[in-house]
Amino acid sequence: MIFALELKKLRRTGFIPIFLGGGLTAAAVPLINTAVRTETFSGLPEEPFPILMDANWGLMAQLTILLVVCGCCLIYHTEYADRGALKMNTLPVCQTSLFFGKFSVTLLLTLLALSLQTASLIFSGIHWFPDKSLNLWEMIQDMGFEIIMLLPTLTLMLFTASLFQSMWLSLGTGVILTFLGSMIQEDHLILSLIPFAAPYRMLHAVSPADISSCILACIIQTFLFGIMEIIYLHTRRIFT
Repeated sequence: MIFALELKKLRRTGFIPIFLGGGLTAAAVPLINTAVRTETFSGLPEEPFPILMDANWGLMAQLTILLVVCGCCLIYHTEYADRGALKMNTLPVCQTSLFFGKFSVTLLLTLLALSLQTASLIFSGIHWFPDKSLNLWEMIQDMGFEIIMLLPTLTLMLFTASLFQSMWLSLGTGVILTFLGSMIQEDHLILSLIPFAAPYRMLHAVSPADISSCILACIIQTFLFGIMEIIYLHTRRIFT
């Protein structure tokens, strides 16, 4: 019910086209990059997927994070526009459920954007690396890993967007954090797992001993940011 309600509220906001357009934009990165530098990539000895990820994922991850930032800001802009949030307080609807409904909608569309990017990588591997085998299971695992790495970023951005009635404040905060995250070196494991930096990590570039730590850290952060939102909602209800 809550999921359907959130989708209905977003029907005329451009929320879904934004994710489709953003996903297609990020998906175009490996296509354009590989088409322009085909000989450079095809001459490398590694398997196609690590080559494509190493060459393109930095920009693809940044575009995906910016997409999540814009989506979270827009989904709460519709909530605060025309005092919609106050009107929702008068209805018999749990505010916590509304937050997790927004989380579910944003996550679903983020999965759609990542699916488009995965399809683009698969096409690039098949088309430009015909002499090399493409490990589809490895690609699915890597994209699953990227989804988990994005969860803290998505949850923190939704929490940030819920704090500000002005979309420009939350959008500016998200953009600044996005570029700060891109500057963190992957050599520092702990720093590279904070929100807005973790999505840049790639499964094949993480040592097997650190994979479980990365996944656990992101899941814990996601729960912590969810708890922070619950506390904020209860506190706001008392003082408003």
